[in-house]
Amino acid sequence: MGLLDIFVAALMPVLKVLLLTALGCGLAIDRVDILGEDARKHLNNVVFFVFNPALVVSNLGGFITYKSVAILWFMPLNILLTFIIGSVLGWMLIKYTRTPHSLRGLVLGCCAAGNLGNMPLIIIPAICKERGSPFGAADTCYLHGMAYASLSLAIGAIYNWSYVYNLVRLYSRSSSTGAEENDSRSILLSIDEDDNQFAGEKTELLPLQESSPKEDHVDQLKERVSFVEKPKVSILDRVNRCLRVTLRKINPRKLFAPSTIGAIAGFAIAIIPQLRKALIGDSAPLRVLQNSASMLGDAAIPTVTIVMGANLLKGLKGSVIQLPVVMGIVAVRYVALPMFGILIVRGGVFLGLVKLDPLYQFVLLLQFALPPAMNIATMTQMFEVGERECSVIMLWTYALASVALTFWSAFFMWLVA
Repeated sequence: MGLLDIFVAALMPVLKVLLLTALGCGLAIDRVDILGEDARKHLNNVVFFVFNPALVVSNLGGFITYKSVAILWFMPLNILLTFIIGSVLGWMLIKYTRTPHSLRGLVLGCCAAGNLGNMPLIIIPAICKERGSPFGAADTCYLHGMAYASLSLAIGAIYNWSYVYNLVRLYSRSSSTGAEENDSRSILLSIDEDDNQFAGEKTELLPLQESSPKEDHVDQLKERVSFVEKPKVSILDRVNRCLRVTLRKINPRKLFAPSTIGAIAGFAIAIIPQLRKALIGDSAPLRVLQNSASMLGDAAIPTVTIVMGANLLKGLKGSVIQLPVVMGIVAVRYVALPMFGILIVRGGVFLGLVKLDPLYQFVLLLQFALPPAMNIATMTQMFEVGERECSVIMLWTYALASVALTFWSAFFMWLVA
């Protein structure tokens, strides 16, 4: 396969996303006004509660099996590394650019969370169907590629709606109350209060007795010293207290977003043979449930892409977000993370942690070079914070994805083939 064929195979999926994005932007202009602000909010709720969970559960149940979960164990670790490295780089960007507190969750989310679901589900089938694909026969490539993309979608949904969702929620809540550092201060104050309570138990004052003024003065000094001195608390105790306070802030119930529940159900169908036989297959007695979920899930990708295009209209009108912040996010997603990805994936192949399948290696590498997750725009609209800034970030990152993602896809295909 020549370089030109690789470039064309990498370009076609990106052009599909750009065309749907342009359609959404056109539907949102004032003259058309089909996707106005209220319509976008209602569509976001439908995507959040219906389309995304259906997409996750139908793809996991249809393409993932118990054996594939055991073989593809490195992918969840690979995705976790993208979030960790992206979060570290995002925090460095926040400190360097002095990003406003209300936008820190948005910046961290854009640096950490890539479009791990929609883009692989668009890119991989399109590459498999291209003539001269480096991944073998089209049918085999499609079957294996959809399994890899489905697992990427499920793991990405769990991380997005458990980590990024709570980041945006915490920063939006603290900014709306006007306290820029309530969360970190409350954690420290809670720990100090626990220490003070523990110290108070050890420093109860004795009953007053008759004594000379000099003795009273000495006793008062001893009492002050005993009150100031705190018993030494072990590091483990402080870590436990910090975790307890953090869990109270995060509210673990919010971790189980509809997409997360869909991922759990999908894994259950994939792993439990009885459920799989009842739901998956032409002769399955409950196949109508799987088919219905698949029909709903098919609407998720075009709907999210069109809504994202409509949201980009705000970005075209300008925003107060700093240009270094946007350029920093672009550099993190399209320069730094792909380089880390090459080192991690090639290192995994060298150590025998990653199986010698070119398509599987391509998917692992692609996870480091994707634009920010589209669901971040849904989160900002749900909490009504940073919507215009998110539109600017998405506008630039997805506009540059036509070049960056095409280049990295072509380079990764050449690297693994």
